[in-house]
Amino acid sequence: MEFRLEEICRLINGLLEGDGGIMVRGVNTLETASAEEIAYAESDRYFDLATAGEAAAIVVDKDFPEIPGRNLLRVTNPKLMFVRVMEMFVPPSPASGMHPDAFIADGANMAAGVSVGACAVISNGVMIGARTVIEPGVYVGPGVTIGEDCYIEANAVLMKDIRLGDRVIIHAGSTIGGDGFGYIWQDDHHHKIPQLGTVQIEDDVEIGCNSCIDRATMGATRIGRGTKIDNQVHIAHNNNIGEHVILAGQVGTAGSVTVEAGAVFGGQAGIADHIKVGAGAQVGGATSVTCDIKPGEKVWGMPSRPFRRVLKEQAYLGRLPEMAKQLKLQEQELNSLQARLIELERMLPSRP
Repeated sequence: MEFRLEEICRLINGLLEGDGGIMVRGVNTLETASAEEIAYAESDRYFDLATAGEAAAIVVDKDFPEIPGRNLLRVTNPKLMFVRVMEMFVPPSPASGMHPDAFIADGANMAAGVSVGACAVISNGVMIGARTVIEPGVYVGPGVTIGEDCYIEANAVLMKDIRLGDRVIIHAGSTIGGDGFGYIWQDDHHHKIPQLGTVQIEDDVEIGCNSCIDRATMGATRIGRGTKIDNQVHIAHNNNIGEHVILAGQVGTAGSVTVEAGAVFGGQAGIADHIKVGAGAQVGGATSVTCDIKPGEKVWGMPSRPFRRVLKEQAYLGRLPEMAKQLKLQEQELNSLQARLIELERMLPSRP
């Protein structure tokens, strides 16, 4: 896969400085790019790396210093435009068609351009939209609906009756629609609560490797449009995750959590059941959320507290050894004064 530099420049609406006729055969970092690869520098902080490297061309902002003899593409947002360049080098999707080792039920309905890999299972009543790719080993349960231009990676599991919108990406090993964790304690044992709901994944959602999204007890577990979920994330039954939410690796939610649009969760954050997280809220890594969070609020810690408050607490914690030393000295001074006071009282003449 190769492109002339001038083609790349046109795609990102850049200003070319240098030779637009050279061929670019890949993308890489400033440090490791070869003379046939393109890189980017987000700001002039990376000037030395840009000068020392061997990249065929560099995507830079409009104020980046000139580099004699180096091909530059000037744009307003180097990072975003470099993403556009990277997209040019993404390998094409597998050719449409059904692998002979795939199992496809007679009652499945697949649109034009669908690709199904080896050993995939497509159950009865499944509907798959145009140009969707199902990689090897995927299980698609009865009654599942998958939209157009989706990509389901190897060994993912889509349990019965769940719904995926368009352009959904599910990475390898994830399970969507497993039973929620619901039990009632009675007569010295746990009684399982039937999980009769579903999961609805809206358009442009991406779910990382080995993540689990449980079906609702009743109704639907919902993942809103444009939300991005990292690896090893657990979303419990009846969650309502809004649009464009970010959940980093190993985030875990309990049942019936509501997350409004644009909220961000750092890795390993945990959210208790029936919590509401407001729009645009930010939850720091490893935070334990045990109460509702207001829209736009930043929280951190265990339990979750306002971010600035936690910073102050951490600052005081750093001073504890010195404060303990000062307290010990003050206690010694106080003990000395008390001993001196007792001695003075003994020296006073007795009252008649």
